[in-house]
Amino acid sequence: MKKAYAMLIFVLTFYVNSYGQYFFDVSVDTAWTPTTVVLPPSPLKFQVLFVGGSDKVQTTATYGNEPGEALAKQWHDFIGFTPDDESDDLGWVSVNHERINSNDSIGDGGGMTVFKVARDPVTDEIIIKEQTLSDGRQGKFFNVDFVNTVGETGMNCGGITSLVDGRIWTAEEWFRNSNDDISSLRNQDPFTIITDIPGDFNGSVIERYQNFNYMVEIDPREAKAIRKQYNWGRQPFEGGTIMSDNQTVYLGADATPGFFTKFIAETPGDFTKGKLYVYKHDALTAPIDPWVEIDNKSLDNMLHFAERALAAGGTMFNRLEWLTNYDGKIYMSETGRDGLGTRFERGIAAGGVLDYHWLEPVRSRFPQMVDKPDDQVIEFVKRGGFNDYYGRILEFDPATGLVTTFLNGGPFFSESPEFAQYPEKHLSNPDGLNVMVIDGKPFMVICEDLNGTSNGRVPAGLRNRSCELYLLDMSIEDPAIEDLTRISVTPVGAEVTGAQATPDGKTLFVNSQHPSTANPFPYNNSLTYAITGWDIAVSAIEDIEEVVLDEKTALKVWPNPVAKELKFSRVLDAAIYNQSGQRIKVFRGQQSIDVSDLTPGFYFLNTSAGEVQRLIIK
Repeated sequence: MKKAYAMLIFVLTFYVNSYGQYFFDVSVDTAWTPTTVVLPPSPLKFQVLFVGGSDKVQTTATYGNEPGEALAKQWHDFIGFTPDDESDDLGWVSVNHERINSNDSIGDGGGMTVFKVARDPVTDEIIIKEQTLSDGRQGKFFNVDFVNTVGETGMNCGGITSLVDGRIWTAEEWFRNSNDDISSLRNQDPFTIITDIPGDFNGSVIERYQNFNYMVEIDPREAKAIRKQYNWGRQPFEGGTIMSDNQTVYLGADATPGFFTKFIAETPGDFTKGKLYVYKHDALTAPIDPWVEIDNKSLDNMLHFAERALAAGGTMFNRLEWLTNYDGKIYMSETGRDGLGTRFERGIAAGGVLDYHWLEPVRSRFPQMVDKPDDQVIEFVKRGGFNDYYGRILEFDPATGLVTTFLNGGPFFSESPEFAQYPEKHLSNPDGLNVMVIDGKPFMVICEDLNGTSNGRVPAGLRNRSCELYLLDMSIEDPAIEDLTRISVTPVGAEVTGAQATPDGKTLFVNSQHPSTANPFPYNNSLTYAITGWDIAVSAIEDIEEVVLDEKTALKVWPNPVAKELKFSRVLDAAIYNQSGQRIKVFRGQQSIDVSDLTPGFYFLNTSAGEVQRLIIK
């Protein structure tokens, strides 16, 4: 195979030379009813780092209560990472809590927990460090103080990790329309804004619910909030990304219609001053300038951003969630929802438009639309004819101003197939999104958040949602579902989210959110876990002898899973290894072998030609 193809490392099987020959498959099988986190076998290592409802966080003096400690909130969502450039420690991990409830010690509304991590120099495992903050708090886990700084937050969902300097913003999703939507909070009095953002913000008095739904910057080193970004607008924010100029911020809103917005700071690193724009484009050709400015010094404009965006002709999206950037392009998860119905129609009546990234998903699902003119396809979406069950990942190229479909979710089924007929690769409702660079090779990390179980999102008969985490090699041109590699599955009931890599590409932090309480501890709680060892997996493939196999000579092994007789498409000299790398069985000149003497589990078949196949003995 060509070297470029060999770098699709996670679809291949790895060779590690350590006390003999060991073979590892980094992809994992679908597990539809797991009660724990499902992960690949070695060389990757798995650690549970932080468990909601079990680990205790250090708190500040809140609502008249003394500083102390309290059980951490649940519903872990976004993970931010801030490198420590002044010591040998890795840095600070920031974890969102997508809840809005009352808590005397931590604070009402949402929440966020921060902890510092280092790497064990021998095992490479993650170590959680003890800290003493400037406010006197001591311990491992710290509650981020919002109440005493910027006011309560709500549904801390997605957010931003700046790749420039590690600054962190938490997003307040789940839009609040009245004080009835914050009825669980003790304080519903009007709120007085105190901020350093220019405009008519500072000193203004707003309704309590209007102080929710912003991007909020925090200081992870001191576990406290810095400011709410009133100048980025009040929206049901999910994600955002900061470009390398440290001035340009792209933002997404989880709504239908949701808007794609851009903020450009006057000065790099100072996000208190700058201009705010909404994306406006509804053509196939590259626009001259797809951005319309919204006056962001006006509190009224920012409180009613969606109305202003529609009136300006903003492009409407279907639940924009997380954003990430790589190689100058911005990638967004448009997670989808069942039944667009009149949502776009109402937006169009108010001035909103649709762009042409809808052409591909509609035509891929409706053969009768393939030969229809583009305008008719868009009209079909406008009228609510497209049920967006699966969602997709979008790509925005600042050089052209165009948004296109990068990877469409699916495959779509009008009725869910049975488990035996269910496709090996499937992507439902992409949500969390990031790019992990391992040994210089970029991979997109994609988190699922199933918004339903029908139409093939899970096999027929399953009602418990179990979400999956995927990798996609970014060097693949025109990627498809078949190019995804499943690397983790969360327990029954849980969303997989937050995937955030350390800058060295060795560790990936992941959240398992709101799992079934029937799972065994700690998998019955929201938790943050780490997968470490990616650099070993990548470097190991460099030692594989490259063998070109065409379709006629490619090895086929069946049945798999197997209980007794394993058959091969040609005569083999080969060996079977267990997951620990021990050679279990050797044979020569055989086209079938008896494996009934092997203990059920995972094994690896290694042929004299260098081919490797993963076996399941049942």
